Amino acid sequence: MNLSVSLILIFAIPAGAAAVLALVPGYRLSSRINMFASLMTLAAGVSLFFIPAHTDNYLLLDDLNIVFIVLNSFVGFTTSVFSASYITHELDTGRLTPAYLRFYHAMYQVMMFGMNLALIANNIGLMWVAIELATLATILMVGIYRTHEALEAAWKYFILGSVGIGFALFGTILVYMAAQPVVGEGLPAMVWSVLVARAGDFDPALLNIAFIFLLLGYGTKVGLAPLHAWLPDAHAEGPTPISAVLSGLLLNVALYAVLRFKMLLAANTGALAPGPLMMAMGLLSLIFAAFMLYRRRDIKRMFAYSSIEHMGIIVFAFGFGGPLANFAGLLQMTMHSLAKSAIFFAVGHIAQAKGTQRIAEIRGLTASHPVLGWALVLGVVAIAGMPPLGVFMSEFLVVSSTFARESWLAIPLVFGLLVAFGALMLRLNGLAFGEAAGSTAKVKASYLPMFGHLALVLAAGVYLPPALVLWFQHVAGMLG
Repeated sequence: MNLSVSLILIFAIPAGAAAVLALVPGYRLSSRINMFASLMTLAAGVSLFFIPAHTDNYLLLDDLNIVFIVLNSFVGFTTSVFSASYITHELDTGRLTPAYLRFYHAMYQVMMFGMNLALIANNIGLMWVAIELATLATILMVGIYRTHEALEAAWKYFILGSVGIGFALFGTILVYMAAQPVVGEGLPAMVWSVLVARAGDFDPALLNIAFIFLLLGYGTKVGLAPLHAWLPDAHAEGPTPISAVLSGLLLNVALYAVLRFKMLLAANTGALAPGPLMMAMGLLSLIFAAFMLYRRRDIKRMFAYSSIEHMGIIVFAFGFGGPLANFAGLLQMTMHSLAKSAIFFAVGHIAQAKGTQRIAEIRGLTASHPVLGWALVLGVVAIAGMPPLGVFMSEFLVVSSTFARESWLAIPLVFGLLVAFGALMLRLNGLAFGEAAGSTAKVKASYLPMFGHLALVLAAGVYLPPALVLWFQHVAGMLG
């Protein structure tokens, strides 16, 4: 597979699959096409390891976006497998109609197309368009149940996302204005690889203002507080597979855009350091979400706040910078995507079995639904940062790097982690243990994606392959 074919397939496969799925009426066939297309996209993503780096005016391939592409396509595939069993139940219970399911599968591939295009775009305008396309696809899927609550959540997501769209677009325009006097008008002033090479000559004042708007705009999509308000509603009211890809994928794609522009500012010695802004928003998100975990009454909404908490940790790590913190940020991002999507896989089937998402009505899962209950226990233990799982390792590295360079910052960081840990353990005790309550109905569940993710998180906590360590170290060095 040559370079051009590999890059094209990353977004051509989901684009073609979306067109086909929009026409296929049968659910069984469409779910299989969805899984097959996602598997082929994963294969195309893995093939990028075996081809050289590439740069042109529109597409960019380097070690940084390969990390995101492979993680994106892997979770996209496993979620499509989970989705097949989850959506079957929704069809059988009448919550979704065949027409809505056809729309759902088509939008799933449009979302994958938008995210993959954003990750390989070398043009900052094209990246903006691709992220907004992926966002619009998820908005449409959030409202697919057509209930009052689902439509309200989708509308809220659309309104707040539009604010983020506006901020990110204005920041992108300001970057173009800063580049224009140096590289000239037109396409070169939009090409990221050209911008980062000449960024030292740009007007630092324009870059400073641009980054603030870009951080606010893309930070809305990352789910950083106080820009997070759309995220809990979208998780609670949309189909659970969309909760998995929102937490595991779309938040990472918006983070990728922030990191690209952070590298741009770092190349200009006169521009402000982007790190303190990112650290401040990261710590705010971590501590705010940690306390909000105690007040949640809906199980999906609770884990949405857990996603806000973890994105805060990740943004803090990348803002802190340096080889160790960047390495920790990459590992934390990977572990969070795998663990949180596994949790949503379990939660989706639990909500179907219990007929509710209310925490008060879900009790004793290890007794009533042992496999799902223990999967939830493993997932929550993982995401809470317990050893020897991978999230513990990444959070340990974040705290260690903070202690080594700015020990006072470790105080709010560790405080937020402990508050969140307490909330998750408190909720887990009632959900998983004690006398069973609520429905004991069984559902046809897809266990392989759930336990496959958890196995990878455990393996990463016990042993990281040297090749993966070297790769992450190289990418950490790229981020500065």
